[in-house]
Amino acid sequence: MAIKILINGAGGRMGQLAVETINKAEDLELVGTAYRGDDLTTMIKASQAEVVLDLTAASAVYENVTTIIAANAHPVIGTSGLTPAQVKELQQRCAEKQLGGIIAPNFSIGAVLMMRFAQMAAPYFSQVEIIEMHHTEKEDAPSGTAIKTANLIATARENVAAPKSVREIIPGSRGALANNIPIHAIRIPGVVATQEVIFGGPGETLSLKDSAINREAYMPGICFACRKVVGLRELIYGLDQLL
Repeated sequence: MAIKILINGAGGRMGQLAVETINKAEDLELVGTAYRGDDLTTMIKASQAEVVLDLTAASAVYENVTTIIAANAHPVIGTSGLTPAQVKELQQRCAEKQLGGIIAPNFSIGAVLMMRFAQMAAPYFSQVEIIEMHHTEKEDAPSGTAIKTANLIATARENVAAPKSVREIIPGSRGALANNIPIHAIRIPGVVATQEVIFGGPGETLSLKDSAINREAYMPGICFACRKVVGLRELIYGLDQLL
């Protein structure tokens, strides 16, 4: 029997592509599409959606996830902007209901592998920096993928040394620090999503880079997550937890 999916944020570019993709999947059934201003609770109940895929905006994501959990649907969250404290709170709410879901900073399989490879490389290099580029409509910075990458690198070694202090002629020119790792966020037209992780050691550098040429890169991961969450009993953070 096909898994019933409701897409929240179906009017955006990601949402429109997700609608097309879910409609083509034999084991997934699109039972509803929600747009800005719709009553999400009513739509979940009316459609009897098992999974709600949220592809909205950072300013609305926390309220949306809270609503999805309260309606006892499985959240699949592709919207960034949640703080670590909010993620922890939402995980607790799901744990109380034994409700499975996922918050994914990135649904690209290539990006997830890049993060995993960065975690593997981390113990062998003394310094690392992250450069991430996204389109100008992205509301938050740095990206959830960059923050997740920094977290994974930090867990892979005992200590992450802060970068050497320099006199910044323009404050912030060395980037923002996450776990003592500089992250440089670029918002520019002509880009969908690109991230490069650069490790430095004596006499060499190692660069790991993933680029999403278009939004189709996220669709296999979205479908994969929608299939998997119905069998979970907790809210997980990161697509890597399912691979």
